[in-house]
Amino acid sequence: MSYPGGDTRGDVYGVTPLVTGDAVVLELRPAGFATRAAALAIDVILQAVALLALAVVVMWIGVSVNPAATAAIYLGLTILILVGYPTAFETLSRGRSLGKMALGLRVVGTDGSPERFRQALARALSGVVEFWMTSGVIALITSMINREGRRVGDFVAGTMVVEERSVPRRRQEVPMPPQLAGWAARAELSRLSPEAADSARQYVLRYGELAEHTRHEMGAQLADTVAAQVSPPPPPGTTPPVFLAAVLAERRRRSLHKMTGADPNPAQWRQPGPYPQAPAPWQWPGDDGRTPPPHNPGPPR
Repeated sequence: MSYPGGDTRGDVYGVTPLVTGDAVVLELRPAGFATRAAALAIDVILQAVALLALAVVVMWIGVSVNPAATAAIYLGLTILILVGYPTAFETLSRGRSLGKMALGLRVVGTDGSPERFRQALARALSGVVEFWMTSGVIALITSMINREGRRVGDFVAGTMVVEERSVPRRRQEVPMPPQLAGWAARAELSRLSPEAADSARQYVLRYGELAEHTRHEMGAQLADTVAAQVSPPPPPGTTPPVFLAAVLAERRRRSLHKMTGADPNPAQWRQPGPYPQAPAPWQWPGDDGRTPPPHNPGPPR
């Protein structure tokens, strides 16, 4: 698919690539040190209570059981509490222990993907050394010197802890153009690169600030770049801003579903009605998807 004035060189206009490629990460930010410490304290208290209860039970059964067997039982259950608890919870809940649930935190891969079993296990094994064997000193030092608050276990597992409840209130999102909701739901987006997606997002969000010729040239070139990585092509007559907005909105929906399991109903997007309200300073093209909007220079800069 080619738009007038565009080409297929794949230029992304020098926009610095995002740290992560998954759209979900764009909605989240690294958890602060204090929040992580509070979530950890909850988990440690729960584990300490479980260890105390375990000690009482082992002392009770140790009266009638061989000491070697008692020691083996105690060691096995201790490992289960220290390693099995965080591994199981973070795997089944997609990156959340009880402490993280309480504080609105989640563990994700550095690429924005949900935490996997091997990553949860690596974090839990590292946590035995970082928290229990060194009283948290190693985790404290590494979290404070790292910009994203990652501890040794995060580096080993390739993860980071993010805040789910701290999405900036004024963050601008790209809504789905209703006329392309059906096409987007069936589109293949797996080949779309993070760099191209980020450039498209910057263009759509700043659409109202661009001069008319810049809108046309940049939109056509970006649309060609994205169209080369997406299939099938959009319906004939689709303008670059609408095409890019549909790709970005669907990509974000799929990413949210992949991480949290929450799946907004695409059928709702195909209902007739006005466009979703978009925040300033950008505006949609006309409701028919073909009529360009009046130039909006945006706020003074």
